[in-house]
Amino acid sequence: MSTSPSTPRYVAPTGRGDIATTKVIRWLTEHGVSVFGSRVLTVRGRKSGTPQQIPVNLMPLDGERYLVSPRGITQWVRNARAAEEVTLGVGQRVEHVRLVEVPVEDRVPVLRVYLDRWGWEVGRFVEGLTKDSTDAELAAEAAGIPAFKVVDIAS
Repeated sequence: MSTSPSTPRYVAPTGRGDIATTKVIRWLTEHGVSVFGSRVLTVRGRKSGTPQQIPVNLMPLDGERYLVSPRGITQWVRNARAAEEVTLGVGQRVEHVRLVEVPVEDRVPVLRVYLDRWGWEVGRFVEGLTKDSTDAELAAEAAGIPAFKVVDIAS
């Protein structure tokens, strides 16, 4: 799975099943049912300016919250990098937050907890990595799996 610095890692949806699953989880989350910690991330498109929505897994770790992109450098990642603010929502509860990208060298503990919790769901997107992968294996792939710390915006 190793990604060279000049080739951003991206795992595209593989078909109707991926798209249908994403739509179902998004619909449930929009209607107040969080599926294993799901939230609907809304981020303004960096080129179009149009709000983009995608279900994400919100992960608590050591009193902080994180988002991980197991598919790599997706459009939501590109848009989040450019945005000053995004929203995370479940039903009518919406919070305005900032996403601060976790440096590659600090991602191993975040990836380990993420894979422990959602490895069954995302394992096929992270080719061979599991909660039992060594720190060296996780570190070798960390550049291709963006992670963000969720920071509350003061009212």
